[in-house]
Amino acid sequence: MRNYFYRLLSTYLRLYARPSDRVIEVDAVSGELQEILGSTESVSSAQLRDAGGGSTADYVILNGNLHYEADIQGYLAGIRTSLREDTRLLVVTYSALWRPFIQLATMLGLRRKTLESNWLADADIANFLRLTDFELVRRDSRVLLPMYIPLLSSVVNRYLAPLPGLRALALVNVYVARPARVERTTSRPSVSVVVAARNEAGNIDNIVRRVKNMGPDDELIFIEGGSSDDTWDRIVQAQKDNPHRNIVIGKQDGKGKGDAVRKGFAMASKDILMILDADLTVPPEDLPKFYDALVSGKAEFINGSRLVYPMEKEAMRFLNMLGNKFFAAAFSFVLGQRFKDTLCGTKVLTRENYQRLARNRSYFGEFDPFGDFDLIFGASRMGLKVIEVPITYRERTYGETNISRWRHGALLLVMLVFASRKLKFI
Repeated sequence: MRNYFYRLLSTYLRLYARPSDRVIEVDAVSGELQEILGSTESVSSAQLRDAGGGSTADYVILNGNLHYEADIQGYLAGIRTSLREDTRLLVVTYSALWRPFIQLATMLGLRRKTLESNWLADADIANFLRLTDFELVRRDSRVLLPMYIPLLSSVVNRYLAPLPGLRALALVNVYVARPARVERTTSRPSVSVVVAARNEAGNIDNIVRRVKNMGPDDELIFIEGGSSDDTWDRIVQAQKDNPHRNIVIGKQDGKGKGDAVRKGFAMASKDILMILDADLTVPPEDLPKFYDALVSGKAEFINGSRLVYPMEKEAMRFLNMLGNKFFAAAFSFVLGQRFKDTLCGTKVLTRENYQRLARNRSYFGEFDPFGDFDLIFGASRMGLKVIEVPITYRERTYGETNISRWRHGALLLVMLVFASRKLKFI
C-alpha cells in the first residue's frame, strides 16, 4: 500500500518538479518519497535556514509536515527566508475526512505510526501562506483509492478523483505556493512587444503610433506570415519611417499565429515579452496595465480578459462569446487556476520564464496554432502565478478575422482533451 501510494504522490509532484530541477524535501517523515523521486535531496528545516540551501532550490516539498508542527506560522516563516523568489513550495496535506481511515491503517501496520496534531482546512492553509509571505498559486486534490487494486485503482485515481464533487473526498491536497514579493523593485525593465500580422496592412501604422514605451529601451517586433495584401511592405516602410523607434521585423517560417509568436519571442532581446494582436481589438493603450501587473510582482503570467467590461457591439459574436465562456471554464478546471478568457490574445511573461517554458515544450508538443495554449499550459505546469487584466474589447476596423469559428472550435476541444490527459487525469 505504502509503495503504491508514494508512487502516486511522486507522479503528482513530478508534474511540477521535473528531473532537471533541484528539488529539496524538508524534514522528511520517511524516505519513500525521496527514494521514488530519485533526484530529491532531504534536509532539515534548520539546515535549510542556516545554510541558505533553499536559495538554490527550484522546488521545496513539505510532505505532511504541517500536520505535526506546533507553530506552523513560525515554521513556514523560517522556510520563506531561505527561498529565492522563483522557488516553488509544494505543500502536501491530507484530508481530515480520511482521519479515521488513516488511524485504522496505522493500527493495522499499513503505515508508519505518526502523531498528526493538525488537520487543516483549505482556508487554514491559505491563511498561513499569506501570514508568512507566500502566495497560493494553485491547489490539486488527488487519490480516492490509496491502495493498489488492478485496473480499479488506475481508473478511480486517474479519472474520478479530479472530478468536481469527488475531489472533495480525495485524500491528498497538493498546494503550489510562491514567495510573495515583499519589496517592489524600482527598476523598469524593457519590453519586447510581438505583433503577429497577417493581412493587417491597414493597422501597421496605427500599431507603431499607439504602442508607447513602457521601459527604457523597448522594441516592437513585427512577424508577418502569408499575407495576401501588402502587410509586409507596410511593415518595412514603418521601420524606415520611424528610425527613432526600435522596430524589428521578420517573416515567419511556418503557419499560424502560434508559430509567428514563437519566432518573435526567439528574436526578442528584452526582459519582458508581450503579445499584441495586430487587429487592434485589444487597445495598445492598455499594455501598461499588463506591464505594471508583472513588474509589481502581482503575478508572473499576465493574461488579458475581454469578458469583464462591456465590449463594443460588433467586437464578438454571441456564439463566439458562449464558446469563450465554455472554454474558459473547462480550461480553468483542467489547469487548476482561474482563467476567465483563455482566448484573449494579449499575454505577458518574462523572457526568462518563457525560455524555461520553451525548454520543456515537448511535454505538450507544438500543435497549438493559436499560441495561447502553448503559453497557458506551460505556465500552469511551471506553477507560475497567473492574474488577468480586464480590457475593453474593440471592434475590428480593418480586414477580416483569421479565426474559423467551427474549425478552430473543434481544434480547441481536441486540445482540451489533450491537456486533461497531461495535467489533470494523470
